[in-house]
Amino acid sequence: LALKLQRPLFLEGEPGTGKTEIARTLATMLGRPLIRLQCYEGLDLAGAAYEWNYGRQMMEIRLAEATGVAAGDHAKAQRDALAAELFSERFLTKRALLQAIDPANPVPPVLLIDELDRADEPFEAFLLEVLSDFQITVPELGTVKAAEPPIVVLTSNRTREIHDAVKRRCL
Repeated sequence: LALKLQRPLFLEGEPGTGKTEIARTLATMLGRPLIRLQCYEGLDLAGAAYEWNYGRQMMEIRLAEATGVAAGDHAKAQRDALAAELFSERFLTKRALLQAIDPANPVPPVLLIDELDRADEPFEAFLLEVLSDFQITVPELGTVKAAEPPIVVLTSNRTREIHDAVKRRCL
Protein backbone atom coordinates (compact mmCIF):
# COMPACT_ATOMS: atom_id res chain seq x y z
CA LEU A 1 0.00 0.00 0.00
CA ALA A 2 2.85 2.38 0.82
CA LEU A 3 4.37 1.72 -2.62
CA LYS A 4 1.05 2.20 -4.42
CA LEU A 5 0.22 5.45 -2.62
CA GLN A 6 3.86 6.68 -2.66
CA ARG A 7 3.74 7.40 1.07
CA PRO A 8 6.39 6.68 3.69
CA LEU A 9 6.05 3.49 5.72
CA PHE A 10 6.44 3.89 9.50
CA LEU A 11 7.51 0.77 11.40
CA GLU A 12 7.49 0.76 15.19
CA GLY A 13 8.57 -2.05 17.48
CA GLU A 14 11.12 -3.60 19.77
CA PRO A 15 14.82 -3.62 18.76
CA GLY A 16 15.83 -6.67 16.76
CA THR A 17 12.43 -7.44 15.26
CA GLY A 18 13.48 -6.81 11.64
CA LYS A 19 12.29 -3.27 10.94
CA THR A 20 15.56 -2.23 9.29
CA GLU A 21 15.73 -5.51 7.39
CA ILE A 22 12.40 -4.74 5.71
CA ALA A 23 13.94 -1.67 4.06
CA ARG A 24 17.04 -3.62 3.00
CA THR A 25 14.94 -6.42 1.54
CA LEU A 26 12.66 -3.96 -0.23
CA ALA A 27 15.65 -2.27 -1.88
CA THR A 28 17.06 -5.64 -2.97
CA MET A 29 13.72 -6.91 -4.29
CA LEU A 30 13.08 -3.74 -6.31
CA GLY A 31 16.70 -3.40 -7.48
CA ARG A 32 17.03 0.07 -6.01
CA PRO A 33 19.87 1.58 -4.02
CA LEU A 34 19.39 1.81 -0.27
CA ILE A 35 20.24 5.13 1.40
CA ARG A 36 20.29 4.87 5.19
CA LEU A 37 20.04 7.77 7.61
CA GLN A 38 20.90 6.50 11.09
CA CYS A 39 19.28 8.87 13.57
CA TYR A 40 20.96 9.94 16.81
CA GLU A 41 20.58 12.62 19.47
CA GLY A 42 21.75 15.96 18.08
CA LEU A 43 21.20 15.04 14.41
CA ASP A 44 20.77 18.24 12.46
CA LEU A 45 20.40 19.51 8.90
CA ALA A 46 24.14 19.25 8.21
CA GLY A 47 24.24 15.61 9.24
CA ALA A 48 21.02 14.59 7.54
CA ALA A 49 20.61 16.67 4.38
CA TYR A 50 23.59 18.77 3.32
CA GLU A 51 26.45 20.97 4.36
CA TRP A 52 28.84 23.26 2.60
CA ASN A 53 32.39 22.06 2.08
CA TYR A 54 34.02 24.98 3.89
CA GLY A 55 37.56 23.64 3.51
CA ARG A 56 37.19 23.45 -0.24
CA GLN A 57 35.58 26.90 -0.33
CA MET A 58 38.53 28.35 1.63
CA MET A 59 41.00 26.74 -0.78
CA GLU A 60 39.13 28.33 -3.68
CA ILE A 61 39.29 31.74 -1.97
CA ARG A 62 43.04 31.34 -1.31
CA LEU A 63 43.63 30.28 -4.90
CA ALA A 64 41.69 33.31 -6.14
CA GLU A 65 43.77 35.57 -3.92
CA ALA A 66 47.01 34.01 -5.13
CA THR A 67 46.09 34.42 -8.80
CA GLY A 68 44.95 38.00 -8.31
CA VAL A 69 41.25 37.46 -8.93
CA ALA A 70 40.35 39.70 -6.00
CA ALA A 71 42.44 42.62 -7.26
CA GLY A 72 42.49 44.86 -10.32
CA ASP A 73 39.99 46.89 -12.36
CA HIS A 74 37.28 44.26 -12.38
CA ALA A 75 37.72 43.38 -8.73
CA LYS A 76 34.06 43.72 -7.72
CA ALA A 77 32.74 41.66 -10.63
CA GLN A 78 35.36 38.99 -9.98
CA ARG A 79 34.55 38.88 -6.26
CA ASP A 80 30.81 38.64 -7.02
CA ALA A 81 31.41 35.77 -9.46
CA LEU A 82 33.59 34.00 -6.89
CA ALA A 83 30.97 34.46 -4.16
CA ALA A 84 28.27 32.99 -6.41
CA GLU A 85 30.49 30.05 -7.31
CA LEU A 86 31.30 29.29 -3.66
CA PHE A 87 27.65 28.43 -2.98
CA SER A 88 27.08 26.29 -6.05
CA GLU A 89 26.50 22.53 -6.16
CA ARG A 90 30.23 22.03 -6.70
CA PHE A 91 30.82 22.87 -3.01
CA LEU A 92 27.74 21.13 -1.62
CA THR A 93 28.16 17.88 0.30
CA LYS A 94 24.95 15.90 -0.12
CA ARG A 95 23.95 13.79 2.86
CA ALA A 96 21.33 11.03 2.94
CA LEU A 97 18.14 13.10 2.60
CA LEU A 98 19.40 15.24 -0.28
CA GLN A 99 20.87 12.18 -2.01
CA ALA A 100 17.49 10.43 -1.77
CA ILE A 101 15.55 13.26 -3.44
CA ASP A 102 18.21 14.24 -5.98
CA PRO A 103 16.30 14.75 -9.26
CA ALA A 104 19.32 13.36 -11.11
CA ASN A 105 18.72 9.89 -9.63
CA PRO A 106 18.14 7.48 -12.54
CA VAL A 107 15.89 5.42 -10.26
CA PRO A 108 14.47 6.58 -6.93
CA PRO A 109 16.22 4.87 -4.01
CA VAL A 110 14.81 3.33 -0.87
CA LEU A 111 15.43 5.83 1.93
CA LEU A 112 15.69 4.27 5.39
CA ILE A 113 15.33 6.75 8.24
CA ASP A 114 16.40 4.41 11.00
CA GLU A 115 15.55 4.81 14.69
CA LEU A 116 13.81 8.18 14.36
CA ASP A 117 13.02 8.04 18.07
CA ARG A 118 16.72 8.65 18.81
CA ALA A 119 16.68 12.03 17.04
CA ASP A 120 15.50 15.22 18.71
CA GLU A 121 11.99 16.56 18.14
CA PRO A 122 13.20 19.60 16.11
CA PHE A 123 14.64 17.15 13.56
CA GLU A 124 11.16 15.66 13.13
CA ALA A 125 9.87 19.14 12.24
CA PHE A 126 12.49 19.41 9.51
CA LEU A 127 11.45 15.99 8.16
CA LEU A 128 7.91 17.20 7.52
CA GLU A 129 8.92 19.05 4.31
CA VAL A 130 10.82 16.00 3.10
CA LEU A 131 8.04 13.52 3.89
CA SER A 132 5.14 15.55 2.51
CA ASP A 133 6.67 17.16 -0.59
CA PHE A 134 9.89 15.16 -1.14
CA GLN A 135 11.84 18.38 -1.30
CA ILE A 136 14.48 20.29 0.65
CA THR A 137 15.10 24.01 0.52
CA VAL A 138 18.76 25.00 0.38
CA PRO A 139 18.70 28.79 0.94
CA GLU A 140 21.71 29.49 -1.29
CA LEU A 141 20.49 27.27 -4.18
CA GLY A 142 16.72 27.07 -3.91
CA THR A 143 14.42 24.10 -3.57
CA VAL A 144 15.55 20.63 -4.58
CA LYS A 145 12.57 18.42 -5.40
CA ALA A 146 12.58 14.74 -6.30
CA ALA A 147 11.59 14.02 -9.91
CA GLU A 148 10.09 10.79 -8.57
CA PRO A 149 9.72 10.26 -4.82
CA PRO A 150 11.96 7.74 -3.09
CA ILE A 151 10.46 4.83 -1.21
CA VAL A 152 10.73 5.88 2.43
CA VAL A 153 10.83 3.58 5.44
CA LEU A 154 11.01 5.08 8.94
CA THR A 155 11.71 2.96 12.00
CA SER A 156 11.28 3.57 15.71
CA ASN A 157 12.17 1.46 18.75
CA ARG A 158 9.57 3.33 20.83
CA THR A 159 12.09 4.93 23.19
CA ARG A 160 10.01 8.11 22.84
CA GLU A 161 6.78 9.02 21.09
CA ILE A 162 7.05 10.21 17.47
CA HIS A 163 5.09 13.39 16.72
CA ASP A 164 1.64 12.92 15.21
CA ALA A 165 2.48 15.22 12.26
CA VAL A 166 5.15 12.73 11.15
CA LYS A 167 2.83 9.77 11.65
CA ARG A 168 0.07 11.45 9.59
CA ARG A 169 2.40 11.58 6.59
CA CYS A 170 3.10 7.86 6.82
CA LEU A 171 1.33 4.54 6.65
